[in-house]
Amino acid sequence: MPVITAPHAFNEGHLFVDLESICGQPLHLKCEGFNFAGSIKLKAANEMVESAERDGLLKPESILVESSSGNLGVALSMIAASKGYQFLCVTDSRCNLSTRLLMEALGSEVHIIADQDSNGGFLGTRIEYVRQLCASDERYVWLSQYTNAGNWRAHYRTTAPEIAQQFPDLDVVFIGAGTTGTLMGCARWFRQWHRPVRVVAVDSVGSVAFGGEPGRRMIPGLGMSMRPPLLDESVVDEVIRVEEADTIRMCHRMARRGFLFGGSTGTVVSGATDWLARNDARGLSAVAIAPDMGERYLDTVYQTNWLQDLYGDHVLDAEGMDTVREGMDTVTEEVESATRTSERRRRP
Repeated sequence: MPVITAPHAFNEGHLFVDLESICGQPLHLKCEGFNFAGSIKLKAANEMVESAERDGLLKPESILVESSSGNLGVALSMIAASKGYQFLCVTDSRCNLSTRLLMEALGSEVHIIADQDSNGGFLGTRIEYVRQLCASDERYVWLSQYTNAGNWRAHYRTTAPEIAQQFPDLDVVFIGAGTTGTLMGCARWFRQWHRPVRVVAVDSVGSVAFGGEPGRRMIPGLGMSMRPPLLDESVVDEVIRVEEADTIRMCHRMARRGFLFGGSTGTVVSGATDWLARNDARGLSAVAIAPDMGERYLDTVYQTNWLQDLYGDHVLDAEGMDTVREGMDTVTEEVESATRTSERRRRP
């Protein structure tokens, strides 16, 4: 067992879940939530902070500032607390309450943006606030996860090689698209690998990251209200978009089997399952990336009133029917098994 002195020194990157019994498709899920920050964002946060320190941008009096929908804010809060920096997270009303409280518990300040930008999101307004803040006080240091190459380099160095080590015959990888740091790092690494790997980006309906019309998005983590500056579509083979209702159904589907994952994971797994069902998945080696776990979504994705208010009373009806069918199949199998056992016992 490792002994550490800094929270960011621990990050379990080699845990995978076989989802075939849940999704009905050959799919393994790389779990990135087992660290003290609780998400894959710890990798990018650590890379960007260490790079800023090497370049002399961070000084003892510096105040880190970043725009984040949640997970990167938690990771930076943890690192800032460990290293003795002040940190201000600029987020918006979609950020989960538990995430905001967690950042504050770690000693960070949280500023919530309420005004939407021209695309109906909050990102443009958040970024403008950060820019004004930095212009007003030179102590503020903005790492800018949207443009910082350390964001994708972290996954080029760690996430992609971790997948390749476990799955040397990998055929397709499904990666959620937010800032596209994870997507770009993994895609560039696999482009240089010894075998071709199909890179499928998974985005939320309503996101404009890959073009299209903006729409309402209530689940933080994936999607953008602007084109991600880090995005290079030439290394992406395909883009699939997932409705938030399908995200929610997949989260609940996995939770009913004991796996509580976050909204981003529900989106990626839903998109991957649909893609595998539409393509010949026999013999394919497929991996999807789970950015975080589900505890921070208990008051949103897993809260009945929140779901009904935003998506209607029947958002889980289809999933509920699947659960009923699964339960009926299980009962039928148990009854048939008991009947066969009873018949064997009655035989002379």
